[in-house]
Amino acid sequence: MSANVPELLDAWRMVAARRCFDGQVPLSELTRLQGLIADAEGQCRYALEFGRDDTLQVAYVELSIDVELPLVCQRTMQRFLLPVSVKQRLGLIRDEDEESALPPDYEALLVPEDGNLRPLDLVEDELVLAVPVVPLSPGSEAVEKDWFATDAELSKANPFAALAALKKQ
Repeated sequence: MSANVPELLDAWRMVAARRCFDGQVPLSELTRLQGLIADAEGQCRYALEFGRDDTLQVAYVELSIDVELPLVCQRTMQRFLLPVSVKQRLGLIRDEDEESALPPDYEALLVPEDGNLRPLDLVEDELVLAVPVVPLSPGSEAVEKDWFATDAELSKANPFAALAALKKQ
């Protein structure tokens, strides 16, 4: 993790001060992501911007992430890099009842009672959501859905021909 981003941030103090942080973290430090990616090679660049909406006075943190995730294509079984660029505005709420008051383009983030947030947890949550269910490398060919029997397969004797002959008796 970058030296200028603390491990814990007081969300409400950061909103009041309108603080911004940027950093980078090796993919190897994001433990919940490990089972979803091919390997842990690479760096994730991220930025956090705390503020308050001018019109509705909603406290938020805007999260920007740029990374190339190493995945395994499920068509070719080859490793490829999926470019991920996330920009998400999270509305900070103290209680689940406040979620309905958020604007439609905000995602709710329930802040713990002590007000402390772990920036890497926010980054990792967004990356876990960004991984596709079935990773497919761009440009990989689709598998043909219709499989036709070859002439060699058609010329072989049907193993059930003997049963058909017994059925006729």
